[in-house]
Amino acid sequence: MLPTEEKGTILYVEDNPDNRMLVRRILLSENYKLIEASNASEALETLKTARPELILMDINMPDMDGYTLTAKIKTTPGFERIPILALTANVMRGDKERTLEAGCDGYIQKPIDFDELLREVERFLARSANA
Repeated sequence: MLPTEEKGTILYVEDNPDNRMLVRRILLSENYKLIEASNASEALETLKTARPELILMDINMPDMDGYTLTAKIKTTPGFERIPILALTANVMRGDKERTLEAGCDGYIQKPIDFDELLREVERFLARSANA
């Protein structure tokens, strides 16, 4: 059996270990390379050496929220064009708009729909490759 080719490198920033495990299983089963960060500080440290093609961003984190981290990443030279897709439990009126205004390129609400997650990951990776 031939080894399968990785589809793309994704950084997933999420403080909840159960959510990380779920998304890890989904993405690894589809041959994505996954880099994980459990908080904003870890994500910023990871970005010093890693070059993901897509970032999945939790919005509610204890050390720095996803809005602030997204803005920080989008203003870092070399990272402005990396798509950031919010995965969030913030589903009240105006939350999606606030997420997009903060610089996220897309929005998926939790609980995560597996098919929607994979569709959006593929869409944003394709857009990233063409950028």
